[in-house]
Amino acid sequence: MLAVVLASGGMDSCVTTALAAQECELAMLHVSYGQRTEKRELRAFSDIADFYHARYRLTTNIAHLAQIGGSSLTDQKIEVSPANLESREIPTSYVPFRNAHLLAIATSWGEVIGAQRIYIGAVAEDSSGYPDCRPEYYQAFNHVISIGTKPETEITIHTPIIHLRKSEIVKRGVELQAPLHLTWSCYQNEELACGVCDSCALRLRGFKQAGIQDPLSYAIEISIPRS
Repeated sequence: MLAVVLASGGMDSCVTTALAAQECELAMLHVSYGQRTEKRELRAFSDIADFYHARYRLTTNIAHLAQIGGSSLTDQKIEVSPANLESREIPTSYVPFRNAHLLAIATSWGEVIGAQRIYIGAVAEDSSGYPDCRPEYYQAFNHVISIGTKPETEITIHTPIIHLRKSEIVKRGVELQAPLHLTWSCYQNEELACGVCDSCALRLRGFKQAGIQDPLSYAIEISIPRS
């Protein structure tokens, strides 16, 4: 079975890749969208794709999301907010409707190469509260794929870690011997992870709660309780 795996180069997509590799041949897809850490994420993707010996690879760019703006990841005039893990507000790092663009590209490519699945490392709980990471979003998009592709096309979206906490994702990655040391999670730095953005803080908390040492180094490590 052939699966398109959307891989950002981050920890969640790395563990999702490891899970997909247990059942499928991998067609790994990386989409840059003008984000601050675009070059570093692409490097992480390439390293992970090499690790899994992915036969099919596609890297592409949807820079119009940076032109649209509205996110601290793509607009240099919007500051990347310091982490607030107790907040339930949608953070400034939300890229408006980004995952729809990613899934559309994955579906187009998947239909051409005969893939039957699309894997994406979306996480609903213990995440930043992005509206396009909810289970119902992917249920709806599966319906869009069903009615918007050729009759013989059978592609479904798989979100194997969507109900896991970050600590559970860390543990699952270690169990699967996923190359977590190759991943990159920081929203604003490309050399040394900042340690204070939302993504760094969630990752740090996940490793701490899992009782596992994070292989990445950080400029600052904010105090995070184990529970």
